[in-house]
Amino acid sequence: MALAVAIALASAAALLLVSTAIAAIAYLRRFRRGDHEPADLERGTSTARVADGPDPSIATKDAARRFQWSEIETHTGNFTSTVIGEGGFSTVYLADLPAGSAAVKVLRNSERLHRAFRLELDILLRLRHPHIVRLLGFCDDRDGERGALVFEYVPSGSLHEKLHNDGETGALSWPQRVSIVFKLAAAMDYLHEGCELQIVHGDIKSSNVLLGEHLEPKLCDFGFARMGFSAAVQPRDANHMMGSPGYVDPHYLRTGIVSKKSDVYSFGVLVLELITGAEPFCSEKEQLLTAVMAPLLQDTARTLKDIMDPKLNGEYDAGEATAMASLAALCLGSQPTLRPSMADVLRFLREKVPSASISTVDLVNKSEL
Repeated sequence: MALAVAIALASAAALLLVSTAIAAIAYLRRFRRGDHEPADLERGTSTARVADGPDPSIATKDAARRFQWSEIETHTGNFTSTVIGEGGFSTVYLADLPAGSAAVKVLRNSERLHRAFRLELDILLRLRHPHIVRLLGFCDDRDGERGALVFEYVPSGSLHEKLHNDGETGALSWPQRVSIVFKLAAAMDYLHEGCELQIVHGDIKSSNVLLGEHLEPKLCDFGFARMGFSAAVQPRDANHMMGSPGYVDPHYLRTGIVSKKSDVYSFGVLVLELITGAEPFCSEKEQLLTAVMAPLLQDTARTLKDIMDPKLNGEYDAGEATAMASLAALCLGSQPTLRPSMADVLRFLREKVPSASISTVDLVNKSEL
């Protein structure tokens, strides 16, 4: 009965997706025209409230080490080591630390960007969760204009690469997909409710989910994150837009107001991406995945085969797939207040998608028997 109610609600939410998608496309064209500063996974937001600097007591508590700039240069071979990530305002290097490999994110020169870097650092120093990439250390002593963040190295690339670039042979199985959804939901619930200060990530997307050796997800990139509020805030400058095309909450695009429910919307897009195997935004067609899927989500009993990723070759549990599609539609509702919280999402997954809580390590071990 509960699932039937959820599916009915999801169908109602799906009806609203078309109108919100149309509004979102108009804003997405702004990304293409350059009417605002480019959205970039490595860029922080200058409009958020910024502390004077990281609290040393927090760093001690979380065992994040303060590096000297000379050490950053040494561990990256004076920035000649392998580049494993790059954005408009920073570069991520593979570093060789005494304890093993690490990822070092180095910010380019800019006083404004350094303020954003310090905000991101302040947030990262407060986090400790198995499905959030771990901050090992930082450096912020380069003339007040450059900084570096030292992270654990997560070896298997991003979820986006695994979904879209690995071909048929590297396709994620259904149990692996739902396990990733469950663990990512747990990390987001921790951000929203489990931290001392509630945190909105601001850029939930598949390229910001790294995969460990056994495909366990690690949420990364807190350059857009905001903290210290319980409901919503109004950005001072609407031209400093958060998020990435295809994942951005249309309510945020219309109003400039960001909240925890903005993260929930982006999570819904990510769930839809995992179900369908499709990109959230097709730049060639200027087409949103949410707009394409909205009619199909209204009657999943009839359209499920048309929704599911062909790379799965039909190897999925139809009941779980229907529940996941229902969950995606609920998260994508046009009214933020009607979207579930991440705690609601976790309860839903535990009840309706039993394989979601199975460890990916267990899945690997079973496959080796």
